[in-house]
Amino acid sequence: MNPSVSVSIPNEQLEEILEISLTSVSNVCKKPQRGEDFSILQALLSKYMILIFIATVSACGSSYAAIDNLRQIAESLKYPNHSISILVSWISIFNFFGRVFSGFICETLMTKYKLPRPFMFGLTQLFTCTSLLSIAFPYINSVYVASLIIRFGLGTQTPLIFAIIFDLFGLKHYSTLLNCGQLAVPLRSYIMNVEVIGRFYDAEATKIGNVKNGKGLTCTGTHCFSESFMILATLTLFGAMASFVLAYRTRDFYKGNVYKKYRDDIEITQSNVELYSSDDKNNEHKKKTDDPIK
Repeated sequence: MNPSVSVSIPNEQLEEILEISLTSVSNVCKKPQRGEDFSILQALLSKYMILIFIATVSACGSSYAAIDNLRQIAESLKYPNHSISILVSWISIFNFFGRVFSGFICETLMTKYKLPRPFMFGLTQLFTCTSLLSIAFPYINSVYVASLIIRFGLGTQTPLIFAIIFDLFGLKHYSTLLNCGQLAVPLRSYIMNVEVIGRFYDAEATKIGNVKNGKGLTCTGTHCFSESFMILATLTLFGAMASFVLAYRTRDFYKGNVYKKYRDDIEITQSNVELYSSDDKNNEHKKKTDDPIK
Protein backbone atom coordinates (compact mmCIF):
# COMPACT_ATOMS: atom_id res chain seq x y z
CA MET A 1 0.00 0.00 0.00
CA ASN A 2 1.47 3.34 -1.08
CA PRO A 3 1.68 5.90 1.69
CA SER A 4 -0.20 9.13 1.02
CA VAL A 5 1.57 12.43 1.42
CA SER A 6 -0.38 15.54 2.27
CA VAL A 7 0.99 18.97 1.52
CA SER A 8 -0.30 21.94 3.44
CA ILE A 9 0.14 25.48 2.20
CA PRO A 10 -0.26 28.35 4.63
CA ASN A 11 -3.22 30.62 4.07
CA GLU A 12 -0.95 33.63 3.62
CA GLN A 13 0.85 31.97 0.70
CA LEU A 14 -2.46 30.92 -0.87
CA GLU A 15 -3.73 34.48 -0.69
CA GLU A 16 -0.47 35.75 -2.20
CA ILE A 17 -0.65 33.24 -5.08
CA LEU A 18 -4.29 34.15 -5.72
CA GLU A 19 -3.45 37.86 -5.70
CA ILE A 20 -0.59 37.38 -8.19
CA SER A 21 -2.85 35.33 -10.48
CA LEU A 22 -5.60 37.95 -10.41
CA THR A 23 -3.05 40.69 -11.08
CA SER A 24 -1.66 38.81 -14.08
CA VAL A 25 -5.14 38.29 -15.52
CA SER A 26 -6.06 41.93 -15.01
CA ASN A 27 -2.84 43.06 -16.69
CA VAL A 28 -3.61 40.92 -19.74
CA CYS A 29 -7.15 42.29 -19.95
CA LYS A 30 -6.03 45.89 -19.37
CA LYS A 31 -4.15 46.62 -22.58
CA PRO A 32 -2.04 49.78 -23.03
CA GLN A 33 -2.59 52.40 -25.69
CA ARG A 34 -1.61 51.66 -29.28
CA GLY A 35 2.07 52.29 -29.78
CA GLU A 36 2.91 51.66 -26.13
CA ASP A 37 4.86 48.59 -25.03
CA PHE A 38 2.54 45.58 -24.89
CA SER A 39 3.42 42.45 -22.97
CA ILE A 40 3.67 39.25 -24.98
CA LEU A 41 0.29 37.91 -23.84
CA GLN A 42 -1.39 41.28 -24.28
CA ALA A 43 -0.18 41.47 -27.87
CA LEU A 44 -0.94 37.86 -28.80
CA LEU A 45 -4.47 38.06 -27.39
CA SER A 46 -5.30 41.43 -28.95
CA LYS A 47 -7.68 41.77 -31.88
CA TYR A 48 -4.98 43.60 -33.85
CA MET A 49 -2.64 40.62 -33.74
CA ILE A 50 -5.50 38.33 -34.81
CA LEU A 51 -6.16 40.54 -37.85
CA ILE A 52 -2.43 40.59 -38.68
CA PHE A 53 -2.29 36.81 -38.39
CA ILE A 54 -5.31 36.35 -40.67
CA ALA A 55 -3.88 38.71 -43.28
CA THR A 56 -0.46 37.08 -43.13
CA VAL A 57 -1.68 33.48 -43.39
CA SER A 58 -4.23 34.07 -46.13
CA ALA A 59 -2.57 36.70 -48.32
CA CYS A 60 1.15 36.07 -47.86
CA GLY A 61 0.56 32.32 -47.79
CA SER A 62 -1.04 32.47 -51.23
CA SER A 63 1.93 34.40 -52.60
CA TYR A 64 4.44 31.92 -51.21
CA ALA A 65 2.43 29.02 -52.61
CA ALA A 66 2.38 30.60 -56.07
CA ILE A 67 6.15 31.18 -56.03
CA ASP A 68 6.86 27.65 -54.76
CA ASN A 69 4.85 26.11 -57.60
CA LEU A 70 5.97 28.51 -60.33
CA ARG A 71 8.05 25.99 -62.29
CA GLN A 72 5.26 23.42 -62.21
CA ILE A 73 2.76 26.04 -63.36
CA ALA A 74 4.96 27.05 -66.28
CA GLU A 75 5.52 23.42 -67.27
CA SER A 76 1.79 22.70 -67.26
CA LEU A 77 1.29 25.65 -69.63
CA LYS A 78 4.22 24.46 -71.80
CA TYR A 79 6.52 27.43 -71.25
CA PRO A 80 10.11 26.84 -72.49
CA ASN A 81 12.60 25.74 -69.83
CA HIS A 82 15.14 28.50 -70.48
CA SER A 83 12.50 31.19 -70.00
CA ILE A 84 11.50 29.64 -66.67
CA SER A 85 15.09 29.87 -65.41
CA ILE A 86 15.30 33.52 -66.44
CA LEU A 87 11.97 34.21 -64.75
CA VAL A 88 13.21 32.75 -61.45
CA SER A 89 16.14 35.19 -61.53
CA TRP A 90 13.87 38.14 -62.27
CA ILE A 91 11.65 37.15 -59.37
CA SER A 92 14.50 37.74 -56.90
CA ILE A 93 15.16 41.15 -58.44
CA PHE A 94 11.52 42.19 -58.13
CA ASN A 95 11.53 41.01 -54.52
CA PHE A 96 14.31 43.55 -53.93
CA PHE A 97 12.32 46.26 -55.71
CA GLY A 98 9.34 45.49 -53.48
CA ARG A 99 11.39 45.89 -50.32
CA VAL A 100 12.83 49.19 -51.53
CA PHE A 101 9.34 50.41 -52.44
CA SER A 102 8.06 49.44 -49.01
CA GLY A 103 10.93 51.18 -47.26
CA PHE A 104 10.78 54.52 -49.08
CA ILE A 105 7.39 55.02 -50.73
CA CYS A 106 5.21 53.49 -48.02
CA GLU A 107 7.10 55.36 -45.31
CA THR A 108 6.61 58.63 -47.20
CA LEU A 109 2.90 57.96 -47.66
CA MET A 110 2.52 57.31 -43.93
CA THR A 111 4.51 60.27 -42.65
CA LYS A 112 3.37 62.84 -45.22
CA TYR A 113 -0.20 61.77 -46.06
CA LYS A 114 -0.99 59.84 -42.84
CA LEU A 115 -2.00 56.67 -44.68
CA PRO A 116 -2.09 53.71 -42.27
CA ARG A 117 0.42 50.98 -42.94
CA PRO A 118 -2.30 48.28 -42.86
CA PHE A 119 -4.09 50.13 -45.68
CA MET A 120 -0.98 49.91 -47.86
CA PHE A 121 -0.61 46.28 -46.79
CA GLY A 122 -4.13 45.62 -48.06
CA LEU A 123 -3.47 47.40 -51.37
CA THR A 124 -0.48 45.16 -52.11
CA GLN A 125 -2.67 42.15 -51.38
CA LEU A 126 -5.25 43.35 -53.91
CA PHE A 127 -2.53 43.54 -56.58
CA THR A 128 -1.49 40.02 -55.63
CA CYS A 129 -5.11 38.89 -55.93
CA THR A 130 -5.35 40.11 -59.53
CA SER A 131 -2.10 38.32 -60.37
CA LEU A 132 -3.39 35.06 -58.92
CA LEU A 133 -6.50 35.37 -61.07
CA SER A 134 -4.33 35.80 -64.17
CA ILE A 135 -2.78 32.42 -63.37
CA ALA A 136 -6.17 30.84 -62.73
CA PHE A 137 -7.37 32.17 -66.10
CA PRO A 138 -4.11 32.36 -68.08
CA TYR A 139 -3.53 34.28 -71.28
CA ILE A 140 -0.39 34.70 -73.41
CA ASN A 141 2.67 35.25 -71.17
CA SER A 142 0.43 35.88 -68.15
CA VAL A 143 2.62 33.77 -65.87
CA TYR A 144 5.59 36.07 -66.50
CA VAL A 145 3.74 39.20 -65.49
CA ALA A 146 1.83 37.58 -62.63
CA SER A 147 4.89 36.02 -61.00
CA LEU A 148 6.80 39.30 -61.06
CA ILE A 149 3.88 41.20 -59.52
CA ILE A 150 3.39 38.51 -56.88
CA ARG A 151 7.04 38.60 -55.87
CA PHE A 152 7.07 42.41 -55.89
CA GLY A 153 4.00 42.41 -53.64
CA LEU A 154 5.54 39.83 -51.33
CA GLY A 155 8.71 41.90 -51.06
CA THR A 156 6.55 44.89 -50.14
CA GLN A 157 4.44 43.00 -47.61
CA THR A 158 7.27 41.52 -45.55
CA PRO A 159 8.72 44.84 -44.25
CA LEU A 160 5.20 46.18 -43.73
CA ILE A 161 4.40 43.29 -41.38
CA PHE A 162 7.51 44.07 -39.33
CA ALA A 163 6.66 47.78 -39.22
CA ILE A 164 3.00 47.23 -38.26
CA ILE A 165 3.98 45.01 -35.32
CA PHE A 166 6.50 47.64 -34.23
CA ASP A 167 3.97 50.49 -34.56
CA LEU A 168 1.12 48.85 -32.66
CA PHE A 169 2.86 46.81 -29.95
CA GLY A 170 6.01 48.77 -29.16
CA LEU A 171 9.66 47.85 -29.07
CA LYS A 172 10.01 46.10 -25.71
CA HIS A 173 8.99 42.59 -26.90
CA TYR A 174 9.34 43.26 -30.61
CA SER A 175 11.67 40.35 -31.41
CA THR A 176 9.48 37.82 -29.59
CA LEU A 177 6.29 39.07 -31.22
CA LEU A 178 7.98 39.04 -34.61
CA ASN A 179 8.97 35.40 -34.14
CA CYS A 180 5.43 34.58 -33.04
CA GLY A 181 4.21 36.16 -36.26
CA GLN A 182 6.60 33.96 -38.21
CA LEU A 183 4.77 30.90 -36.85
CA ALA A 184 2.29 31.54 -39.65
CA VAL A 185 4.94 30.44 -42.20
CA PRO A 186 4.71 26.64 -41.69
CA LEU A 187 0.95 26.83 -41.27
CA ARG A 188 0.36 28.72 -44.49
CA SER A 189 2.88 26.56 -46.37
CA TYR A 190 1.07 23.38 -45.39
CA ILE A 191 -2.43 24.70 -46.07
CA MET A 192 -1.71 26.38 -49.40
CA ASN A 193 0.80 23.96 -50.90
CA VAL A 194 -0.51 20.62 -49.67
CA GLU A 195 -4.21 21.03 -48.99
CA VAL A 196 -5.05 23.45 -51.81
CA ILE A 197 -2.62 23.35 -54.74
CA GLY A 198 -1.37 19.79 -54.26
CA ARG A 199 -4.79 18.25 -53.76
CA PHE A 200 -6.42 19.97 -56.75
CA TYR A 201 -3.41 19.36 -59.01
CA ASP A 202 -3.42 15.63 -58.26
CA ALA A 203 -7.17 15.49 -58.85
CA GLU A 204 -6.82 17.13 -62.28
CA ALA A 205 -3.89 14.88 -63.21
CA THR A 206 -5.86 11.79 -62.18
CA LYS A 207 -8.79 12.81 -64.36
CA ILE A 208 -6.72 12.78 -67.53
CA GLY A 209 -4.59 9.84 -66.40
CA ASN A 210 -1.36 11.57 -67.32
CA VAL A 211 1.63 9.85 -65.67
CA LYS A 212 5.25 10.76 -66.29
CA ASN A 213 8.00 8.36 -65.28
CA GLY A 214 10.04 9.55 -62.29
CA LYS A 215 7.75 12.47 -61.52
CA GLY A 216 4.48 10.81 -60.63
CA LEU A 217 1.26 12.45 -61.68
CA THR A 218 1.64 15.38 -64.07
CA CYS A 219 -0.97 17.63 -65.59
CA THR A 220 -0.84 19.84 -68.67
CA GLY A 221 -3.33 22.52 -69.60
CA THR A 222 -4.98 25.61 -68.20
CA HIS A 223 -7.27 23.56 -65.97
CA CYS A 224 -4.43 22.19 -63.80
CA PHE A 225 -4.21 25.19 -61.47
CA SER A 226 -7.41 27.08 -62.24
CA GLU A 227 -9.48 25.89 -59.27
CA SER A 228 -6.65 26.06 -56.74
CA PHE A 229 -5.65 29.58 -57.76
CA MET A 230 -9.24 30.78 -57.63
CA ILE A 231 -9.23 29.60 -54.01
CA LEU A 232 -5.91 31.36 -53.38
CA ALA A 233 -7.26 34.57 -54.92
CA THR A 234 -10.31 34.36 -52.65
CA LEU A 235 -8.13 33.83 -49.58
CA THR A 236 -5.93 36.75 -50.59
CA LEU A 237 -9.00 38.96 -50.96
CA PHE A 238 -10.10 37.84 -47.49
CA GLY A 239 -6.67 38.78 -46.13
CA ALA A 240 -6.90 42.17 -47.82
CA MET A 241 -10.26 42.78 -46.15
CA ALA A 242 -8.69 41.92 -42.78
CA SER A 243 -5.94 44.46 -43.50
CA PHE A 244 -8.50 47.14 -44.38
CA VAL A 245 -10.39 46.44 -41.15
CA LEU A 246 -7.13 46.86 -39.24
CA ALA A 247 -6.44 50.09 -41.14
CA TYR A 248 -9.89 51.42 -40.24
CA ARG A 249 -9.44 50.61 -36.55
CA THR A 250 -6.00 52.24 -36.41
CA ARG A 251 -6.67 55.28 -38.61
CA ASP A 252 -6.66 57.72 -35.67
CA PHE A 253 -3.39 56.28 -34.40
CA TYR A 254 -1.63 56.77 -37.74
CA LYS A 255 -2.99 60.31 -38.05
CA GLY A 256 -0.82 61.23 -35.09
CA ASN A 257 2.94 61.16 -34.73
CA VAL A 258 3.79 57.46 -34.65
CA TYR A 259 7.42 58.08 -33.72
CA LYS A 260 6.75 60.75 -31.07
CA LYS A 261 7.31 58.37 -28.15
CA TYR A 262 10.72 57.27 -29.40
CA ARG A 263 11.80 60.81 -30.27
CA ASP A 264 10.86 61.94 -26.76
CA ASP A 265 12.92 59.09 -25.31
CA ILE A 266 15.91 60.14 -27.43
CA GLU A 267 15.55 63.77 -26.31
CA ILE A 268 15.34 62.71 -22.65
CA THR A 269 18.43 60.55 -23.05
CA GLN A 270 20.35 63.38 -24.71
CA SER A 271 19.31 65.84 -22.02
CA ASN A 272 20.41 63.41 -19.30
CA VAL A 273 23.77 62.95 -21.00
CA GLU A 274 24.23 66.73 -21.22
CA LEU A 275 23.20 67.09 -17.57
CA TYR A 276 25.66 64.44 -16.42
CA SER A 277 28.47 65.96 -18.47
CA SER A 278 27.78 69.44 -17.05
CA ASP A 279 27.72 68.04 -13.50
CA ASP A 280 31.05 66.32 -14.08
CA LYS A 281 32.58 69.57 -15.34
CA ASN A 282 31.24 71.48 -12.33
CA ASN A 283 32.58 68.88 -9.92
CA GLU A 284 35.96 68.93 -11.64
CA HIS A 285 36.08 72.73 -11.50
CA LYS A 286 35.07 72.73 -7.83
CA LYS A 287 37.73 70.17 -7.04
CA LYS A 288 40.41 72.31 -8.66
CA THR A 289 39.33 75.43 -6.76
CA ASP A 290 39.21 73.58 -3.44
CA ASP A 291 42.72 72.09 -3.85
CA PRO A 292 45.45 74.12 -2.08
CA ILE A 293 48.06 75.82 -4.24
CA LYS A 294 51.24 73.82 -4.22
